[in-house]
Amino acid sequence: MKTSIKYIVAIFAMALTFVSCSNDDETAVNELEGITKFKEITNDTHTIELYSHMGSLEQGYNEISLRIKDNTTDKYIKNAEVSWAPLMHMTSMSHSCPYSAVEKVTENGTLYEGYIMFQMAQNDTEYWDLKIDYTINDVNYTVTSVIDVPASTKRKVNTFTGSDGVKYLVAYIEPHHPKVAINNMQVGVWKMQNMMTFPVVDGYTVKIDPRMPSMGNHTSPNNVHATQATTGGLYDGKLSLTMTGYWKINLQLANAEGTVLKGEEITETVTASSIFFEIEF
Repeated sequence: MKTSIKYIVAIFAMALTFVSCSNDDETAVNELEGITKFKEITNDTHTIELYSHMGSLEQGYNEISLRIKDNTTDKYIKNAEVSWAPLMHMTSMSHSCPYSAVEKVTENGTLYEGYIMFQMAQNDTEYWDLKIDYTINDVNYTVTSVIDVPASTKRKVNTFTGSDGVKYLVAYIEPHHPKVAINNMQVGVWKMQNMMTFPVVDGYTVKIDPRMPSMGNHTSPNNVHATQATTGGLYDGKLSLTMTGYWKINLQLANAEGTVLKGEEITETVTASSIFFEIEF
């Protein structure tokens, strides 16, 4: 009887070990689901792998994930503290852009993620680079590399000075894949404090009015203006798309008191706002 009990305990322990290993393997595989590596940056000790949903970057809002691989052991680091700093090198000056902190995705995983909103694209003489600082076991490391940020095919960013004299940046985030339906819409709003600092704007409203210029400039029902659920967060609304094709999403940015700082209401004589997004599907 004792032998049977020991046998059962041993089998149970083996099963737990197998399940644990399977779960670990599953976590490692599923971590990268839906994202594609687009760049590796290497220093003497580590290789930084950069990932995005598109497998590239573009002018506008970009969700970016990264992993840090030890060049000696080929193992991925799970206990790093990471920060980054994008910088646009122009012919006569340099500036940064809106970007988030870098956070660990899961406690036992290897992915870290955040966002960077590139307000302008690279060109033949001007370019972006990305500096990544990270700490592992109280040792500091850094790496910097040029990154490709081509122009977006549709308008996804508006940079303008409001009637209050503040320079704002408003960027399209979602839906990634619009459909004929009422889509969840997400927008980012930041202001330029200086050339290197772009804090999130809190408590405003992004009014939306989607129109189809090729179809009599008709609009759609049941749209919901984008507002902020939490301080420091992005803006969420509802975007109603009634058919496929090219849409211009006309915008107005209103402050906490309801005063419109930029953008025009669409009327019979005003067919488009001065700030807008474009989508086509």
